Amino acid sequence: MKVLVTGGAGYIGSHTVLCLLQSNHQVIVYDNLCNSSEESLTRVQKLTGKQLEFVEGDIRDTTKLDAVFDNHKIDAVIHFSALKAVGESAQIPLSYYQNNVHGSVCLLEVMQKHQVQNFIFSSSATVYGEENDIPYVETMKLGTPSSAYGASKVMVERIMADQALANNKFRGVSLRYFNPIGAHPSGIIGEDPKGIPNNLLPFVAQVAVGKRDKLSIFGDDYDTEDGSCERDYLHVMDLAEGHVAALDWLNANSDFTGVEAFNLGTGKGISVFKIVAAFEKAVHKTIPYHVSPRRSGDLSAFWANAQKASSQLNWQAKRSLNDMMEDTWRWQSNNPNGYDV
Repeated sequence: MKVLVTGGAGYIGSHTVLCLLQSNHQVIVYDNLCNSSEESLTRVQKLTGKQLEFVEGDIRDTTKLDAVFDNHKIDAVIHFSALKAVGESAQIPLSYYQNNVHGSVCLLEVMQKHQVQNFIFSSSATVYGEENDIPYVETMKLGTPSSAYGASKVMVERIMADQALANNKFRGVSLRYFNPIGAHPSGIIGEDPKGIPNNLLPFVAQVAVGKRDKLSIFGDDYDTEDGSCERDYLHVMDLAEGHVAALDWLNANSDFTGVEAFNLGTGKGISVFKIVAAFEKAVHKTIPYHVSPRRSGDLSAFWANAQKASSQLNWQAKRSLNDMMEDTWRWQSNNPNGYDV
């Protein structure tokens, strides 16, 4: 298939592009590089020995998007483009709604114009909000997330549902994932946040490589086993393979229309303190840290029930916590400045 990947130069996007190319799909990456680097795509092409096409652009630029669809017969869209930091979204909510919600509407409008019906959306476990019990199951009602980031994901899922009601040919998959960490085992591509990392493991790795002095752990008084937040961490390569599995599922179910949601996770929660300990054990480094106040929008604990993805997509998270730690360190130690070479 010819697949348009928005945000394909980013962390999850670049690993997914690699898996798509390895599965013999043709790939066009559309990315504005606001939190990513084109170097990731250069490295993906070297790793796979295959070519992709890159277009630099913003998903709100419908003229440029329209030209991409004019120039290519696109079979499916995998949509990653979004701002993604929970804490930041509390500070600049309008930017999150503008990018994540309005940008998605622009993309869906261009898809509709060109009669492209296959849409895989990068959603989030945050759509379950605070009301639902853990582990999260896809049959639960969408919640009221505690952050603008989570709310933007809920809005796009509702837009997809409304689009499916209005267009009986629309085929949407919403992949609700949890906390991706790790890197490609080669150490050649990985997570390279611009500025101060908003996610845990990149910060841990930057402390280990000497780029940061110490880690901030946001809160140690949550109602969890050790007081720190618990999350469902999964390897980014497992997550990337989940997107290819979703594409395969759409191909295999040609009669399907509407929207289906799938959780992509391991099915178990791991605390922040345990992640730090696992990293120290895997790479033989001590990570200095201090406890800071809780961040706005953080929940104490959540993890996935991933049985639906297992039974319908034939997908499971296969890589271990130790794999996640070692692969993260291989990437960070080989690329202390990320893609800035």
